[in-house]
Amino acid sequence: MLSKLVLILDKRKELPAKYKKIIESSGSSVLSTGSFETAMEILTEYEPDMVIVSDSMDINLSDIIKKLRMLSYPSRPCIIALSKSSELQDKLNVLESGADDFLSEPIESEEFKARINAHLRRHFENLNDEITQLPEIKSSLRVFKRTIAQNKKWAAMFLKINNFQAYREIYGDLASDKMLQTYTAIMNSSLDENDFLGELSDGEFLILTNPLKAEHVASFLVYAFDSIVEKFYNEEDAKQGYIILYGDDNAGKKIELVSTAIGIVFSESQNYDNVSNAMSALINTCKLASMKTKSAYIAERPKISAQDSVLNKNYNNKILIIEPDDALNLLLQTTAKMQGYEVASAHDYKSSYTLIKTFEPALIILDAGDAESLEGLSFCKRIKNEEKMKDIKVILSTIIHDKKLILNTGADLYLPKPYELLSIFRWIEHLIKEFNT
Repeated sequence: MLSKLVLILDKRKELPAKYKKIIESSGSSVLSTGSFETAMEILTEYEPDMVIVSDSMDINLSDIIKKLRMLSYPSRPCIIALSKSSELQDKLNVLESGADDFLSEPIESEEFKARINAHLRRHFENLNDEITQLPEIKSSLRVFKRTIAQNKKWAAMFLKINNFQAYREIYGDLASDKMLQTYTAIMNSSLDENDFLGELSDGEFLILTNPLKAEHVASFLVYAFDSIVEKFYNEEDAKQGYIILYGDDNAGKKIELVSTAIGIVFSESQNYDNVSNAMSALINTCKLASMKTKSAYIAERPKISAQDSVLNKNYNNKILIIEPDDALNLLLQTTAKMQGYEVASAHDYKSSYTLIKTFEPALIILDAGDAESLEGLSFCKRIKNEEKMKDIKVILSTIIHDKKLILNTGADLYLPKPYELLSIFRWIEHLIKEFNT
């Protein structure tokens, strides 16, 4: 993978070949040209990390550097000038034009190598994340762009830690940063020098690798991540298998333990001609993997487009209200309809079960019943234990002030009565979006 790329702009033959060999010996890739027009095409298509330009070009060195700096502004490469001159004024002119360094020729091979490596090191240190020490999103997408431009076979993997932000909110920055560092170490252990690993956002990563080993890497990462998950939780949370996220009016939302979802796309499955299309397919494939309750990976196949699978799904905004209190039932119905939701209601559990099958709601607002019978809790367990109903989001509204008892039924949200309409409809919007993604 072209994770480190240097462009040499030099009309000569022997010296550019020598410089190319020196740079490649340090692990960087090199493209070389004697044409300014070709150099501009390379800048646009590959966005190199460094441009080395000599005064052998027909254009004045200071002028060419000004043009390079202007035309490469979005990618901000490091620009090194090579010149036969050692005059102070020539050096000052070039540096004032936008060059990061001026090297007078002839230059010893070891000094040239040391200077180039030093500039590349500083360049990448500024682009790496402080916690994981991985290339951040701009660098990651730049390498992905180069990979696509090469027209070679590749596999791209989008990796996500599910429920990571909720974990950070409960356990804090220190614990969540440790989780990121641990997962980064696991990913690095599964890759070699020909692969690329970068960060896209907090808890999201990109791997570029050989198509033949992509699924083997994904399988290992799923296994390795699940093997260490419980170590990031206290004993109580690890045992019950979830954490409770607190929200408005002391509502409690059950959040599953973190897991990893991995989406994989291959250059052979579709004709990806740009990063946007490839990233869209990657993200949508990862969404499919995120639907699993445990860590999982899904690989895109030529005949099944993960992107279409997600985008063609009809948005379900149906709410079923199971509330014995007539006044509250009517109030919830009226407010939900005013906000554009499709609504059905029931007053008892028996008739509700049949209604769920025919109405197929995305979310149920369920009254837990009285503290003695706990009938609503049993009804919630029944729903969550059925394969065709388990994905339906359930808000359990209750007078029973025992969050764990409520959430252990499988409910997605514990909401104590009395509650404010503004509060419950914030949660409704969030959970319906979650159901549809």
